[in-house]
Amino acid sequence: MITADRLNTVQEYYFSRKLREVRGLMAEGRPIINMGIGSPDLAPSPKVLETLKDSITDTGAHQYQSYQGLPALREAIAQFYQDKFDVALEPANEILPLMGSKEGIMHISMAFLNEGDEVLLPNPGYPTYASVTNLVGGVARTYDLKAENGWFPDLEALSSQDLSKVKLMWVSYPHMPTGATASKKQLKSLVDFSKKHKILLVNDNPYSFVLSQNPISILSIEGAKDCALELNSLSKTFNMAGWRVGMVMGNSEFINAVLKVKSNMDSGMFYGIQKGAIAALQSGAEWFESLDDVYSKRRELMFQLAEKLGCEYSKEAVGMFVWCKLPEGAVSSEEFIDQVLYDKNIFIAPGTIFGSNGEGYIRFSLCVKEEKIKEAIKRFE
Repeated sequence: MITADRLNTVQEYYFSRKLREVRGLMAEGRPIINMGIGSPDLAPSPKVLETLKDSITDTGAHQYQSYQGLPALREAIAQFYQDKFDVALEPANEILPLMGSKEGIMHISMAFLNEGDEVLLPNPGYPTYASVTNLVGGVARTYDLKAENGWFPDLEALSSQDLSKVKLMWVSYPHMPTGATASKKQLKSLVDFSKKHKILLVNDNPYSFVLSQNPISILSIEGAKDCALELNSLSKTFNMAGWRVGMVMGNSEFINAVLKVKSNMDSGMFYGIQKGAIAALQSGAEWFESLDDVYSKRRELMFQLAEKLGCEYSKEAVGMFVWCKLPEGAVSSEEFIDQVLYDKNIFIAPGTIFGSNGEGYIRFSLCVKEEKIKEAIKRFE
């Protein structure tokens, strides 16, 4: 059988390929320390786990669930956004729970893109934006993000280009992989740009509560609901990556369009997971404080490791990664991480997997226990 032509537009995800190589080295007995993946190694709160366990005996727990999720889950998301972002959302029609925000990237693209429509993608940025654009027949068009501009797009330069075919723009603040944040003024400029050029703006926002003291939603900007959607996730904030719980928020017209796609792709999220998600969203301030305490200690150690490698980094960045600039005259990012992998048995993500503007950078994940980071530091002494 011949595969679909669309498969020619994408490659296997970098981490899928590279982790096979890393597992092969581990199978040979190498003591690999994996600092490449942003998969939380911490557990959800005891309350979340207890809620999941208690819920599985509820009546109807194992039946198909609503495509829109439990009303209580949508209400919990609405309350969370009101409390944390001062954003008012209508639970009935402005919130759609997702099986992870990654599926939302596909659903949104399928709902709004026709073949040949152009999509503005950040460079560097999350690789899935480009692969999904290609899979649905869109045309990926990158815009530059650079350190000298605080990893924020030059909207004036973009406006001078022909944007008549652009239908969708992906942004991500706090930004992945750099950890850069955007002010309300900058988010307002994105909303104004979107309205001016009639482009649907989507902010992918899963890192707001990791080492971030001022979480912001693009939906908090006046008029944003007219032109923007926001994706969020429980994966990073509540250590629930494997649970696959995300959500997309926006005006009812946009949400209904996404629902038309989603309702043909799955049969609802497992009841117990939804109940656990509700418990997570109702977590108190102590949860966020304890999370930041763990990641703060790890980040300080990771800064030490970066210094051992002669790298530069920003202490202002947020999220669960440390984005580092390689020393002048260093080899390419991929050559650099391979040298470290084979010489020191440490796996680090090369910046180039996030786009050409990631050349000259590497990314450390904070999903590594303190003792492992200390061990990695010793390997360079």
